[in-house]
Amino acid sequence: MKLRVVLFCVSLLILSSCGSSKKASRTKRDAGVVLNESKPVKTPTSSEVERTTNLITKNSNLNKQTLDYIREYAAVSVKEMHLHRIPASITLAQGILESGRGRSELALKSNNHFGIKCHSEWQGQRVYHDDDHKGECFRKYQYVESSYDDHSAFLTQRRRYAFLFDYHSDDYKGWAKGLRRAGYATDRQYPNKLIKIIEDYRLHEFDKIKSNGFNVDRKNTKVVIEDKGLQKTISKYYEVKKGDTLYSISRKFKISVEVLKEINGLKDNTISIGQHLLTR
Repeated sequence: MKLRVVLFCVSLLILSSCGSSKKASRTKRDAGVVLNESKPVKTPTSSEVERTTNLITKNSNLNKQTLDYIREYAAVSVKEMHLHRIPASITLAQGILESGRGRSELALKSNNHFGIKCHSEWQGQRVYHDDDHKGECFRKYQYVESSYDDHSAFLTQRRRYAFLFDYHSDDYKGWAKGLRRAGYATDRQYPNKLIKIIEDYRLHEFDKIKSNGFNVDRKNTKVVIEDKGLQKTISKYYEVKKGDTLYSISRKFKISVEVLKEINGLKDNTISIGQHLLTR
């Protein structure tokens, strides 16, 4: 009898140990790998503080949290516009809307300001959040600015969004409606919501910024910020040219093909002329 009790207890311990092992393994897998994200440099343009101050003067009913968000991320949106031809107003309005002015539960726990889901190619850290379905997988970033980079990559590297780049960079209405048509959002009012944010907060004025505070050196594929005479490199991109392959680009910048694919979210080795690839 005692032998049977001992064997039963041993069996329970083994099963418990296996269960704990599986749970730990699953947690580790869900966490993903920590990607190498460059620490962002705070580089305000010469205009967003002045613009938001003028907005408050003209309309005291504007949301103060939204104005704070604009001050914080307008420069990042303008940088992305110069690199990828996505209107700064669209990027900024999407950030405001998708992240609840940076205060939504998902934004706070993941620094994901665009609600970008994991998808099969994502190898980085992740969080789970109820959206269209319960417990969906979303990308997690170390910095909010990394989600802006990923947002641009998401739009520029998927064929269904290609037609958007036929619009002029200041055609925010065309972009807002086009995003909905391309399937970016299921909400039928999504374009109207973006347009209202852009017009209420005059975000379209950021689409007009050309060299005031930002200077894009496309020859050396670098984005340089001019901040009171100081020049700081923010990110290093390479524009794909005819005859380029991922292998030739990796050799040029002395990084492996796998790293190049990982930091650009590439699922395979397919690249196209004019595509901008992170090489940092």
